[in-house]
Amino acid sequence: MKALWAAGKATVHEIRAGLLPDRPLAYTTVMTVMDRLARKGIVERAKLGHAHLYRPAVTEEIIREHALNQFIQDFFRGSHEDFRRHLENGETVARKRTQTRTARGVREKDAATLAKAEPKIESDLDASLL
Repeated sequence: MKALWAAGKATVHEIRAGLLPDRPLAYTTVMTVMDRLARKGIVERAKLGHAHLYRPAVTEEIIREHALNQFIQDFFRGSHEDFRRHLENGETVARKRTQTRTARGVREKDAATLAKAEPKIESDLDASLL
């Protein structure tokens, strides 16, 4: 869709050419996706000789809003307020996680150092008795 929004209207060949530097896809793959988008009403198509000319039927903003609402529904039980709080506290949470990982790493390193320093006691017990 990004390639189509950038072009305004395009054939499958033109859309594929716009994608090639980033995502080398087969012509049939792009054609299948465009056909599905047309059936869903996201793009419109018109016959142009042997090819179809596609143009967006919805704006990027509408798709972005739909995707964001779906994300909020899936991860925040539909609560925009919980999502907003998450964004506001996100930096604090990320900082706490980093501090926790750092502290855990230091504790694990200290434990590994102690384990190396302590002599290991080997048992002569028969494992079948356990």
